[in-house]
Amino acid sequence: MALKKKPVTGMKDILPREMEIRNYVMNMIRETYGTFGFSAIETPCVEHIENLCSKQGGENEKLIFKILKRGEKLKLDKAESEADLVDSGLRYDLTVPLSRYYSNNANELPAPFKALQMGNVWRADRPQRGRFRQFMQCDIDILGEPTYLAEIELVLATTTLLGKLDFHNFTIRINDRKILKAMAQYSGFPQESFDTVFIILDKMDKIGLEGVAEELEKEGFAKDCIDTYLGMFQEITSDIQGVRFCKDKLKDVLDPKVAEDLETIITTVESVKSADFKMAFDPTLVRGMSYYTGPIFEISMDEFGGSVGGGGRYDEMIGKFTGNNTSACGFSIGFERIVMLLLERDYQIPTKNGKKAYLIEKNMPADKLLKILEQAREERNAGTQVNISIMKKNKKFQKDQMNAEGYTEFVEFFRDKM
Repeated sequence: MALKKKPVTGMKDILPREMEIRNYVMNMIRETYGTFGFSAIETPCVEHIENLCSKQGGENEKLIFKILKRGEKLKLDKAESEADLVDSGLRYDLTVPLSRYYSNNANELPAPFKALQMGNVWRADRPQRGRFRQFMQCDIDILGEPTYLAEIELVLATTTLLGKLDFHNFTIRINDRKILKAMAQYSGFPQESFDTVFIILDKMDKIGLEGVAEELEKEGFAKDCIDTYLGMFQEITSDIQGVRFCKDKLKDVLDPKVAEDLETIITTVESVKSADFKMAFDPTLVRGMSYYTGPIFEISMDEFGGSVGGGGRYDEMIGKFTGNNTSACGFSIGFERIVMLLLERDYQIPTKNGKKAYLIEKNMPADKLLKILEQAREERNAGTQVNISIMKKNKKFQKDQMNAEGYTEFVEFFRDKM
């Protein structure tokens, strides 16, 4: 039987051009986030199945790649349930592993702790544009900071990075889970039905206000609750006035400090931002993870037509490990989607001294080859990227290929001209 050349569904081979972009983006991430005081960490790609299935990951828990027990622990003939077969799985995000990491190492870490984590995650999802079953995630998190300074720093760091990668005119949509719940409570929905309401609300950008109303009716919710609920979305604006409207309208069910803190985050970021973007209050923003407890945010880009990153506050997750809640807030950029957009726009990595190609005639004598290599060494030491290749018969095609890889200068060496 012939071996299969194509990668497993939802996985991909990465060609040199993309790898160059990926490495550049990763280096820019480390450099930029480092200036904001974030420290790089690493966690294992395999996690305890109990941690992954702790009802913290929402729909992602249905997409876990589970790992069978190994060796003598695996007893297929005696298995009565999945628990007899599975004890671990591939991580589906970096937040659950980070929470376990912090719980295990808190005594050796500063407070607050600013973590940067990049690594592959796996989800048994349906592949589509910008979505794979194995993909790189890049998270920054601030653990142990209870104030809105955490949200401000996360948004500023992330948007600074995107600005350096030549992204402009994008939007940071922001909401608060407490406002989501207060709006549902004010409208008269039973508390136990909030998750159902939010799942439907999350479809607003796809099915519109009427579509949300129809789905809520199908779930059996009272018409007056639906009308009150959706009526508020028609009145709320996407600016500070929208936040103030919520503060006044929901005063009987919402702590005013929630709206005041959200207003401070928006106005502060707008005042000190260095990149070209806007902040927008979006009361329909839900975020799928059930672990969010406060402000939540997403990055929207018109050129992608959707979200290219998101995050929020999750003050209760670490407490699942330690018994004591720890303030936590994080922001994740859609690394794969960012790379995809850069490739689609034929992004050229900025270089100080450019990329130069040496094309050497075939059968160059050893003494002359030595001189060429010495010349290349001097240029490389000065910071120039030099690629040495044997000259092909179709020199124009060879140059076109190298030019597509970013080589803008070519030096040709011939045996009789040295």
